[in-house]
Amino acid sequence: MPNTLQTCLTATPIIDAHHPAVAAFARDRAGPASAPREQAVALYYAVRDGIRYDPYTIALSVEGLAASTTLAAGRGWCVTKAVLLAAACRALGIPARLAFADVRNHLSTARMRALMATDVFHWHGCTAIWLEGAWVKATPAFNVELCERFRLTPLEFDGRRDSLYHPFDRDGRRHMEYLRYRGEFADVPMEAIRDTFRRAYRWDGGWNQADFEGEVLRETSRP
Repeated sequence: MPNTLQTCLTATPIIDAHHPAVAAFARDRAGPASAPREQAVALYYAVRDGIRYDPYTIALSVEGLAASTTLAAGRGWCVTKAVLLAAACRALGIPARLAFADVRNHLSTARMRALMATDVFHWHGCTAIWLEGAWVKATPAFNVELCERFRLTPLEFDGRRDSLYHPFDRDGRRHMEYLRYRGEFADVPMEAIRDTFRRAYRWDGGWNQADFEGEVLRETSRP
């Protein structure tokens, strides 16, 4: 799908901006804001903190990736949270697409690292939003409570500057290293992601569900 402004306004089975629940979410969370930038900022925080980050929810199917699925579940991983933000923007007539990069991410649990057998997260997703004549990246993956647990500064978004993760946490430890930029897409390149996951993680279609928040609490609890 080409990256024209019109295609970045069009609903798809995954970026299902036409879904009644997604459209209602967009209207409600944007509130009284009328300018696209103010609407996009309001939607960013609604997705960042209203949808819990949970990497065990990965399901590489149309239904598993759909914005409406993530909204109903109230949780998702970086790609599905970026999809929901893109869909909500499109529902309000704001062009939005998805941006992807391979990153070395130190925000994970022991079980997650064992499953992946690496600290490299391929196809880390964020949302690129067309605001005031430019594409601006917004990364709504990690909710504020999770950032507090890992002693990270939560990402803010003002609609004018890219919102990307810092390389270090508050204590100077490694957090996020961007290794490879994969580009921007009007829809989720599901088959490419699935192929990479099969090769990199020996992906067999899913991981057993687990309590990510519980793991985080146990590993970050301080005496």
